Amino acid sequence: MRAAPTILHLDMDAFFAAAEQAAKPSLRGKPVVVGGLGPRGVVATASYEARRFGVHSAMPMGQARRLAPNAAYLVPRFAFYRSISEQVMELLGRLSPLVEPLSLDEAFVDLEAGGVADDSASARTVGDRLRADILATTGLTGSVGLAGSKMIAKIASEEAKPDGLVLIEPGTERELLGPRSVRILPGVGPATGEHLRRAGMTTVTDLAEAGEDELVRLLGRAHGASLYRMARGYDDRPVVAERDAKSVSVEDTFDVDLHDRVRIRTEVERLAERCVARLRASGHSGRTIVLKVRRYDFSTLTRSETLRGPTDDPMVVREAAGRLLEAVDTTGGVRLLGVGVSGLADYTQEDLFAQAEEGRASAAADAAGEAGVAVAGAAGAAGDGEGAGGVVPGEPGPAAPVERRWAPGHDVRHAVHGAGWVQGSGVGRVTVRFEEPWSAPGRVRTFSVDDPELEPAEPLPLVRGGCPAGA
Repeated sequence: MRAAPTILHLDMDAFFAAAEQAAKPSLRGKPVVVGGLGPRGVVATASYEARRFGVHSAMPMGQARRLAPNAAYLVPRFAFYRSISEQVMELLGRLSPLVEPLSLDEAFVDLEAGGVADDSASARTVGDRLRADILATTGLTGSVGLAGSKMIAKIASEEAKPDGLVLIEPGTERELLGPRSVRILPGVGPATGEHLRRAGMTTVTDLAEAGEDELVRLLGRAHGASLYRMARGYDDRPVVAERDAKSVSVEDTFDVDLHDRVRIRTEVERLAERCVARLRASGHSGRTIVLKVRRYDFSTLTRSETLRGPTDDPMVVREAAGRLLEAVDTTGGVRLLGVGVSGLADYTQEDLFAQAEEGRASAAADAAGEAGVAVAGAAGAAGDGEGAGGVVPGEPGPAAPVERRWAPGHDVRHAVHGAGWVQGSGVGRVTVRFEEPWSAPGRVRTFSVDDPELEPAEPLPLVRGGCPAGA
């Protein structure tokens, strides 16, 4: 615990939704919900206007639509949010060498290590300047908490929302925490909170008065002892500059259960490709390939395979995921698939690349040996389509046209009308609102989904004159 409030916690306000409102003038001041739009989608972030209707993150999207039927529902643009996050993290890095990112929109900063604050007055000055710099750089607002520990700084930033700053003086922690719900403490989720409630403990004061022995009896040695210290206001966790990633993974929930084995295999291969792209972007490789399958009855299975050494080769990951799938019974249907890589390292094993090349050569030889069937690995599976039983030799048939897909909220550019974003699409039509972050709310026009003058586009910067987001 510190004698001065030199630990800062920054939390961007309704980050994904706020970024969309900043990019789309017609949505400012209106309820916006970002997340998966299918019947099984969940809310990633809701704007403060949407929260007034009871919409919140992790809520099923169907429930959100019932609560706020007139809100704007948009598909996430993670590359766009990541580019904004990088701008924010750069500003934090100017304050201190000790910056601990928790997510794209949240981080701790040790101001003392940066030599920019050593008392309450200087810490408040830094916090105010940081909020102003974030607004000037990104056009977005963030809330700041300042305290002598990470736990209290995070509580302070939550109290500061939206667009505020709260400083909690060291020495006042127990007075602050005492009447609060036990859920305010780190590590107390719904299950632990209910367990404590049944034991008659609902406030932080109840925990402190119960004593360490009682909490250890209820929760175990590590959790009980840690919770007792936090209930008394003690938190000596340092700000850690590097938080090593333990795994990289991607997953998809499907609107309709998948039954066709070929389609399931194709989806696993697609997820493997996405996972490797994310793995490479983080500068890592990994040894253990993990497959996650959630079946029609919500039972979830995970299977893993550990390689001889770390890899970031898409063929190796794809083939390993495919082998794991062979060991999973998908009878009855699959509602979610995921592929991950763990056991991360900063290098790859050359012999695994050789292994991948051998696999490619073997696949090519097998394909050539098939009587008239020109299918090679994943490319053949992907070409079969949903429920198809493969291509009949000698009867390739005409290629079906692929309809262009336009996700709500994503950026487009029209040869005549300029920059805009997709409001919705369906029945062969796409509706676009043409506006820019610095313009007035724009006009809406509708086009054919295959209009040659309409193209996907990169996001525009939120502040005029800035670099394009994602560039």
